[in-house]
Amino acid sequence: MTPPSLLEVRGLSLETRGGDSSTQTLVSDLNFEVGRGDAVGILGESGSGKSLTSLALLGLLPVGVARTRGKVLFDGQELTGLGEKELQPFRGGRIALVFQDPVGALNPVLRVGKQVEEVLVLHKPDLGARERAHRIEELFLELGLEDAQAMARRYSHELSGGQRQRVLLAMALAGDPDILIADEPTTALDPTVQARILRLVKGIQKSRQLALLWISHDLGVLARMCDRLLVLDKGRMVEQGTVAQIFENPSHARTRELVQAFPRFSSLTDPAPPSESPSQPVLVLDKLEVRYPSSRTLFGAVKEWKTAVAGIDLMLQPGRTLALVGESGSGKTSVVRAILGLVPAKGSIRLQTPSGGVVDLLALSEKKLRPLRREMGFVFQDPKASLNPKMTVGWSVAEPLAIHASLSESDTRTEVVRLLDDVGLLPEHASRFPHQMSGGQLQRVAIARALALKPRVILLDEAVSSLDSVVQDRILTLLQELQSTHGVAYLFITHDLRAARRLAHEVAVLQDGTIVEHGPAGRVFSQPGHPHTRALLEAVVEVGFSS
Repeated sequence: MTPPSLLEVRGLSLETRGGDSSTQTLVSDLNFEVGRGDAVGILGESGSGKSLTSLALLGLLPVGVARTRGKVLFDGQELTGLGEKELQPFRGGRIALVFQDPVGALNPVLRVGKQVEEVLVLHKPDLGARERAHRIEELFLELGLEDAQAMARRYSHELSGGQRQRVLLAMALAGDPDILIADEPTTALDPTVQARILRLVKGIQKSRQLALLWISHDLGVLARMCDRLLVLDKGRMVEQGTVAQIFENPSHARTRELVQAFPRFSSLTDPAPPSESPSQPVLVLDKLEVRYPSSRTLFGAVKEWKTAVAGIDLMLQPGRTLALVGESGSGKTSVVRAILGLVPAKGSIRLQTPSGGVVDLLALSEKKLRPLRREMGFVFQDPKASLNPKMTVGWSVAEPLAIHASLSESDTRTEVVRLLDDVGLLPEHASRFPHQMSGGQLQRVAIARALALKPRVILLDEAVSSLDSVVQDRILTLLQELQSTHGVAYLFITHDLRAARRLAHEVAVLQDGTIVEHGPAGRVFSQPGHPHTRALLEAVVEVGFSS
């Protein structure tokens, strides 16, 4: 008799119920199995039901979402219908779940070692305090966290993104699980850190014979980590097969769209340059330096400073894109914050005004700086966090107009409709709230708001990194079309080298706060001159399905 699979999902269906008693099916009749030691991936666009499926396995569905049909069996035991107490041995014990956002998953007021210890106390009650400390040190060393004892005493804000993700993995592995469920755990990581984490998890999976259920929209990551894939579309499984079958011969139209939208790095070419040669740059950074207080006295005076970036020289031309790439902590965001006047900085940031003059933003008072902010738009990585959840998206797009422009109410409405049309949205979208729109639609809203005042420069800070391949492809195409139409200059801050290769005319590579390479995108990506640039490119190729 064939033994049962470790995890079996049979006919799982999930629905959400609105305040007017209306229902919406989120996942419909889902069936799949994961055997011991198997590595199975779930692929799909945002909103396809991937994350809800992972939460349903452990009874962690959000308020308003319910399982209406189906069963979840683990090692032959049915989990659906069990109470919180009965599920406790499985959650974090035999079944471990790693979330996408380590900042949200880690407790900011507890040392990270204490958070790993809590898992051991719950699922390994026979261990004493000394044995728990030894086990935490073993886990940290297994995950490549050097100086494990010192690491255990740190808080999450004292760690880098890669270190926080490793701590989450330590918490997941502390209970010696039989299966690890990973929900987009490396999406927000830069390529070198992502490659290290993936190598690490794959090695641990092989050595421990862990079953792995990896949820992602990144085909490269799934190709690297999994043997078999399930493809979800609008809550239904439309295709399943081996990685080779899915990538080389997809049978469903949605799968073909996902595969075709994923950018093979070697096939990308330089974007078309603007038709006219620029006569003057719109933004120039000269010897920019940003420092942060690293320690203070008892009375709050700064004792020591930490240099985030130093000696930064950059130039943005109208109608062109400059990509600023680098690992987490390299100083990319510090450059953006300095341009926006959010942190003290030295050097100069010279902006071309509409009249053709040039002003140094660092030499201006806040009062004089405020009207010039209309010349710079900004698009954040997470549009949900940047849009007011209590206001309609039409209000969000109109807000810059209300602050900087003197338009009547009817003219404002007309302008909002025009802006939404520019980014491919309909007039009726203006009356929707952020929670009623998809991630791709919200990013279009953020772009429309950034365009509202017809800025000369738009700063895009990881604006497409968290989007699935299909939506990312659409947004990058949209940005190229808008740049061609409006002649706006983009400063594209990203760790996603595929997106940078697709959009950028020039690339500057940051490492430890300094620019180590700068030049035309085609040259930098095809003939990198600095070892750090080569390491970044090698990491992109390592995460499979890239070359």
